[in-house]
Amino acid sequence: MLARRHTLLRVDLRGHGEAVTRRRTGTDLWCHDLAEVLRAEGGEAAVVVGHSLGAQVALHFAARVPACVRGLVLIDPVFRPALHGRWPLIAAASPLFGAAAACARALNATGLHRRRLAPLDLRALDRAAREALASPQAEQAFIAQYSSMWADLRHVPLAVYLQDLVEMFRPAPAPRELAVPVLALLSTGATFANADAMRAALAGPRVTLQAIECHHWPLTERPVEVRQAVERWVEAQLEAQVKP
Repeated sequence: MLARRHTLLRVDLRGHGEAVTRRRTGTDLWCHDLAEVLRAEGGEAAVVVGHSLGAQVALHFAARVPACVRGLVLIDPVFRPALHGRWPLIAAASPLFGAAAACARALNATGLHRRRLAPLDLRALDRAAREALASPQAEQAFIAQYSSMWADLRHVPLAVYLQDLVEMFRPAPAPRELAVPVLALLSTGATFANADAMRAALAGPRVTLQAIECHHWPLTERPVEVRQAVERWVEAQLEAQVKP
């Protein structure tokens, strides 16, 4: 396992998990935070792994602070040209989400906000997800419930959620433009993007593509498969770097 040979850092993006805030968040701050975490931990460069919004942050981090990145693992990243269905309209509304986030932060600064956010037990959520997704009867209800904004808003401040939407659809650098190797894991059941367009956006000489048979939660639905894919890829990259 990776933990036996490497130092693993698991980071809560500012505004999420145990780093909840009602102040400004966004890609600039998240990239700054990642660089500071690496510096504080004494790491020169890292393989950065991100899922969904985390994949977007990883792409921007590699473009902005290339000296800190040895490689990227992108799990279901988002590229605006590949979006279809209602998602291009949602992406086009990013300026409105940004304005709404600023208004929410202003209200928060006056003391107007929810006093308590519901805690989120990720282990319990994973167990519930696996049970639901194993049952055809419960699957669609679970997907509808946990794909809704209301489920997220129980645990995340409104201003953070709105800013997340802005950052999710911020145009991201293409992997081919980055000077690092990339592993891209794509869920076969993801419905927000056209599969062919996603593969075109990810195409590049240093990009490895792998499909994961699941919905949009590969870390929950196929944790062993994802872990093994990442481990194999990281070890292969290290072997390639030490060869003369």
